[in-house]
Amino acid sequence: MLNNVWLIPLTTFTSFWLILFFGKRLPRKGSEIGVIALGLCLAMATVCVFQWQGREAGRPAAPKLENAFSPMAKGGWSSSASPATAASKPAERAVPQESTKGSDQKEVEAARTSVTHSTRWFESGNITIKVGTLVDGLSLTLLFVVALISFLVHVFSTNYMHDDKRYTHYFAALSLFTTGMFVLVTAKYTLQMLFGWELMGLCSFMLIGHWWEDNKNSSAALKAFFTTRTGDIGLLVGISILFFAAGQTFDIPTINALALSGGISHGLLLAASISLFAAAIGKSAQFPLHTWLPDAMA
Repeated sequence: MLNNVWLIPLTTFTSFWLILFFGKRLPRKGSEIGVIALGLCLAMATVCVFQWQGREAGRPAAPKLENAFSPMAKGGWSSSASPATAASKPAERAVPQESTKGSDQKEVEAARTSVTHSTRWFESGNITIKVGTLVDGLSLTLLFVVALISFLVHVFSTNYMHDDKRYTHYFAALSLFTTGMFVLVTAKYTLQMLFGWELMGLCSFMLIGHWWEDNKNSSAALKAFFTTRTGDIGLLVGISILFFAAGQTFDIPTINALALSGGISHGLLLAASISLFAAAIGKSAQFPLHTWLPDAMA
């Protein structure tokens, strides 16, 4: 399942189209499609979590290298030898001992490596744009949280939205919103992440303005859309800075590696971080881009 995590956003995206075209003909007006789809997504996310935990638990124990830093080892002799033995056997040094443990260390690091898959999307000049998935501990945590909360929202909405005149359209938008979240948390490329982010913004606009006949709701939807778009300018700027700073790539693992190794200057990283943070401020309704949220409660 870790190698096929793309099936999770595909499930909700398929659910969106099924609800939109066939929902009104079904006994529960399409809500059953959304609930079943999210139940499947939650099951798949749970399988992913257990597979990742099993993968982590199966790795070899980390080698203990503290002996290599003992006073004797610093002198160049084997830490396991006594001073007398070390004096009589000067050829036995700590370096070979560490090298034998190095293979175990590599296995540990390999077990912790994220699971990534990508495929070519399109080409622009000499730049190949790809899409793919990245699965690690953080993305799996968020994937499970999104699947669980969205499943509960779908179930709750079957009663809360009962007899609503746009009941089917509501569940279609909810499935599409969940798709955006799934794409966001599993994206391997910043450009792909942007698509998930903006899909969430579009669906927020649709859901806040669900009862658009009331002027309060339509105004709140527009306010939320434009306020969050203001923050999203930061997302575009941040992605652009990182794209050029990392050698014209949208690949998140590559950008992370360059940032950690000093391959990207501190000034550029600071500018990109502030820009990305501005987008998060807008989306999560923090000051000063918080004003859309109270109106959305209409």
